[in-house]
Amino acid sequence: MARILIVDDEKNIRQSLREILEYEHYEVDEASDGEVALNMILEDVYDVVLLDIKMPNRDGMEVLQLAKAAEVEAQFIMISGHGQIDTAVETVRSGAYDYLSKPPDLNRLLITVRNALDKSTLITETKVLKRKVSKTREIVGESSAIESIKQTIAKVAPTEARVLITGENGTGKELVARWIHEQSPRSKGQLVEVNCAAIPSELIESELFGHEKGAFTSAIKQRIGKFEQANGGTLFLDEIGDMSMSAQAKVLRALQENKITRVGGDKEIKVDVRIVAATNKDLAKEIDLGNFRMDLYHRLSVILIHVPSLNDRVEDIPLITERFLKEICQDYGIPLKKITPSAVAELQEVEWTGNIRELRNVVERLVILSKGNKIETEDVQSNVSNVMAKSPPLQLFESFEKFQDFKEHIEKLFIEDKLRKNGWNVSKTADVLDIQRSHLYNKIEKYNLKRS
Repeated sequence: MARILIVDDEKNIRQSLREILEYEHYEVDEASDGEVALNMILEDVYDVVLLDIKMPNRDGMEVLQLAKAAEVEAQFIMISGHGQIDTAVETVRSGAYDYLSKPPDLNRLLITVRNALDKSTLITETKVLKRKVSKTREIVGESSAIESIKQTIAKVAPTEARVLITGENGTGKELVARWIHEQSPRSKGQLVEVNCAAIPSELIESELFGHEKGAFTSAIKQRIGKFEQANGGTLFLDEIGDMSMSAQAKVLRALQENKITRVGGDKEIKVDVRIVAATNKDLAKEIDLGNFRMDLYHRLSVILIHVPSLNDRVEDIPLITERFLKEICQDYGIPLKKITPSAVAELQEVEWTGNIRELRNVVERLVILSKGNKIETEDVQSNVSNVMAKSPPLQLFESFEKFQDFKEHIEKLFIEDKLRKNGWNVSKTADVLDIQRSHLYNKIEKYNLKRS
């Protein structure tokens, strides 16, 4: 049901408009002056605001301008007893949808409200579609680390320098890569992504360089690889630390000579590609272990950008949460939900092992499960599954009577965290935990762990 706010200092006008709109099945609130109205508009969510221009405390024009400055998405219909063309033009220039003179004609009022609601719906749908078409989103945050990343991108993007992005899973390395591409002279070309960890080592070379027909058993036709697809654009090699040594050698050659050879072929193909790579691993350690080539590392790391974990920039959580709330509510086609300051503070106390990705999942869960238009502290406490806060909360210990139950709970969280950090690769996680793979499978089955 659409929500409408009537703002007028004349009680009989408010009452008349309320009766008309409620008869049309709209949900209606009232405000008698500009100051009260502005607080209501900023605190709650309305689809349309019927706003009188001449009022005590704050006039309608001031309320309109302040609401627009705060990026309130409601449609404003201005009402005045002084029907002047200049006033009407000024209100529309300031962002109002339309202007009506007092006393408003009943038919025109209802048509204007209906059209304003249609416009509001259309704007929301357009924003959702644009976001779905373009994967590039704003890098949200005002912490010193994020500001430094933005400044580095602004300097590096216009150049051809190769960039290596480091950081934990879910911190937003892909978003940084997209911004580098979007702000570069290659933005009209393609940004081609390759997740090196998701492709089996025996297929990575075919994925990157392509193959000729008959190169191997299942090569029934020629295939163009990612290097050729990204020609004139940017190739984003995600999780580069998981690439096989043989593929690393061929990538190094491609970077040195700007040429590739398809698997099963002998023809050299020139490529013009900018490389942006990312990893959640410490490549210096991988080099010492013999898992990564030092010469490739130096080729890739002309510019190094480290994306901090969410736990290292908790001051950005309020901004990120507000952005996710707006996007998710738009995606679901529901009124924007507000989150209380105490609920945001509760989110800042969580240990975010999954970083930004995990925070978005939590916000989506809160949007779906919280009651009403406000997300309270209790909603966060009951719906955030990660109970391991930065200082273990007392309720964590009070939840268990027996030591065995507590130990199994912690073991489950620990294994799930390691699986998540290793991309749910059981073999790799078993190596990290220094246990047999069959033992890890038994634990996964015991705790019913599933990849989200």
